[in-house]
Amino acid sequence: MRAKAPIPGLMVPSMRAAVIVFPASNCDRDAASALEELTGQKTQMVWHQQNELPAGVDLVVLPGGFSYGDYLRTGAMAAHSNIMPAVRAHADRGGAVLGICNGFQVLTETHMLPGVLMRNAGLKFVCHMTELVVSESQSAFTRKYTAGQHVTFPVAHGEGNYTADEATLDRLEGEGRVAFRYAPGHNCNGSMRDIAGILSEKRNVLGLMPHPERVCDPLLGGTDGRALFQSLIETLG
Repeated sequence: MRAKAPIPGLMVPSMRAAVIVFPASNCDRDAASALEELTGQKTQMVWHQQNELPAGVDLVVLPGGFSYGDYLRTGAMAAHSNIMPAVRAHADRGGAVLGICNGFQVLTETHMLPGVLMRNAGLKFVCHMTELVVSESQSAFTRKYTAGQHVTFPVAHGEGNYTADEATLDRLEGEGRVAFRYAPGHNCNGSMRDIAGILSEKRNVLGLMPHPERVCDPLLGGTDGRALFQSLIETLG
């Protein structure tokens, strides 16, 4: 894939990104395309059987899809891939990790994020645009948004029902680690407290069920996801 020229007028710091590719990933190219459009730089595609990340990577993306066919539990087999110890070590060093949809599921299975993604409350796969509220704007992922801002991202999942015990939910709330919520009336999967995305304790790992990479180009129906990647570019570049 050839990197695109950056958007005219956009100052592009030198953030380096890698996207992990699992068997049956289907949003890896979407994530790479969004990053390349915004940075003008080649995104490194890392096969799940590799043991190391490319040198100098700032951001690692775990993309959406159906890793390992969603056997056992969604994300459970991907959590044991060869590359995941390197992803965890990257996060432990303070590197940024973004898990989108299936990537969010992988992050909970590795316990890099708390809680679990259960079957949707309606027991049906959902695939449509949905409205979110930005709950906090002080992280590397959200600094280009405004707290309370409403944005529209697409969802496409069968197991997006975020579930955790009350103590964990209270801790996430109290520490300002709920990054995105489903707007009132738009909770499409039954997630507790309308949670759509959460941050790690160090705030350098984000798991997000909706797909920001699919709304970075007006030709695809919107650009509300662009600010998430611009936030990372400005912070990590």
